[in-house]
This record gives sequence, C-alpha cells and structure tokens, in this order.
Amino acid sequence: MVTISNEQIPAKVYQELRRITGLSPKSDKATEIGLKHTLHSVLLKEEDQYIGMGRIIGDGGCFCQVVDICVHPEWQGRGLGRLIMEDLMKYIQSDLPDSCYISLIADGEAYHLYEKFGFSDTLPESKGMFFLK
Repeated sequence: MVTISNEQIPAKVYQELRRITGLSPKSDKATEIGLKHTLHSVLLKEEDQYIGMGRIIGDGGCFCQVVDICVHPEWQGRGLGRLIMEDLMKYIQSDLPDSCYISLIADGEAYHLYEKFGFSDTLPESKGMFFLK
C-alpha cells in the first residue's frame, strides 16, 4: 500500500529519485540548501521504498513554484503523479494567499496532468526562460 507523507524529503532519497527518474542531478550542497527552503513536500512510500515526491518552493506569498514531481519508473502509470499533485494543491488552496503566482515547468507530456489541476500555458503572453549555473 502506498503511503503519503509531508515529512522533509531526505537528501539521499531526493537525489536518488531525481537520478532514477531522469531529472537533472543536484550536488550535495545544492540539495542541502534547497531542501531546507521547501515550503511543502510530498513523499510517496511503498513499504521501505520511496517511490515518488514533489515540492513547493518560493517566498510563500507572492511567488511559488511546483518542482521535483517524479514517480519511480516501476510505479508510473498508476495515478501517483495525480496523488502528488492533489496533495500539493491542498497546500496551495489552504496555505498560500490570494494573488500568489504559482508556476511550474512541465517536461514532455506532463503538462496534461498539470492542466487537470488548473495550470495553463503562459504563451503567448509570456515565455518561460532559465539560467543554469
């Protein structure tokens, strides 16, 4: 049975889930700093195995971002991404103030999932950009 918790994601679990799901690797230092600044996290576990996660980061008032949504490849296609998003949306609806701008970057076809939760494309009004150090 899959369990959901909002405990802080352990650094090694974070790095391993990112690795196994094909997300970009993060250094130990970046992981330590980043996880400390999490506003809300979701961690999925099946017995002793961590199988999915997601986080909300930001200033908690004006701007926040949904990040690190991933599900272990062996567990994909079972609605667990939806489960993660449902938990994150509960936090968004109950803890973030009106007018807070919540953004995310949708990889591949994942935008279909996020659209179900009310997220929409910013084009043509704005175009997302990034800078990677």
